[in-house]
Amino acid sequence: MFMSEKCNELECGSQAKCEGCPSNQKGGFLKETHPKNRIRHVVGIVSGKGGVGKSSVTSLLALEMHRRGYSVGILDADITGPSIPKAFGVTGNAYGVEDGIIPPTSPDGIKIMSINLLLDDPEKPVIWRGPILANMVTQFWTDVIWGDLDYLFVDMPPGTGDVPLTVFQSLPLSGVIIVSASQDLVNLIVKKAIHMAQDMNIPIYGLIENMSYFICPNCHEKHYIFGKSHLDEVSEEMHLPILARMPIDPQIAASIDAGEIEKLENNPLHEAAEILITQ
Repeated sequence: MFMSEKCNELECGSQAKCEGCPSNQKGGFLKETHPKNRIRHVVGIVSGKGGVGKSSVTSLLALEMHRRGYSVGILDADITGPSIPKAFGVTGNAYGVEDGIIPPTSPDGIKIMSINLLLDDPEKPVIWRGPILANMVTQFWTDVIWGDLDYLFVDMPPGTGDVPLTVFQSLPLSGVIIVSASQDLVNLIVKKAIHMAQDMNIPIYGLIENMSYFICPNCHEKHYIFGKSHLDEVSEEMHLPILARMPIDPQIAASIDAGEIEKLENNPLHEAAEILITQ
């Protein structure tokens, strides 16, 4: 278990201070969430580089946990490249009340907070320096009224810069999932994200490989477009489980582009989501 056996998870919430809780593992940098929040699990979705489908993995995991009856939110920490609202078809703005910010919800009820939901023009680029980006992410944790959530997924920007560092230090992460692709270069870079999490004592649930293969609609055989996967080597070397290998699926891409991911029937991360329940 990630938490101490002495910890009563149902009573714990996001402010837990018991022995073995992630809240005690970051040298006092943790930020308290809004007093109206009760968030039981905070799960970071991480990648060593961009373009590997990290936001797609975040969206699919959130969708799966919501379908299982859990209350779910998504904190879009990729400030310069936000894509979560688009995937869920959320276009309404977040709005402020006297003591915080109310996040919009998807059609099915997943709470979402993203910089795009605060901008008058979502297509306008966010040209901010690292510390300002990191501060905005922190505010999404401290000022947003998430309420009662079983799982809050944090879609992080790629790499090991200011924002991932802020999330790792400031939020009581239950653990992270690291997303990779099949190219050897990507797997080399993803080790940096693994080492970052390990160096900061953040538990790692496991690895997910996206764009692993393509199933031909005619011959129904698997084709490894990007060549042989090297994820098994990384998994063995780093002693981490492979949670899923996601195919290149035009249906998933079409659902996200249309803002209708919640209408997707077959979730490729159905089995991978089990790790979030058992740990």
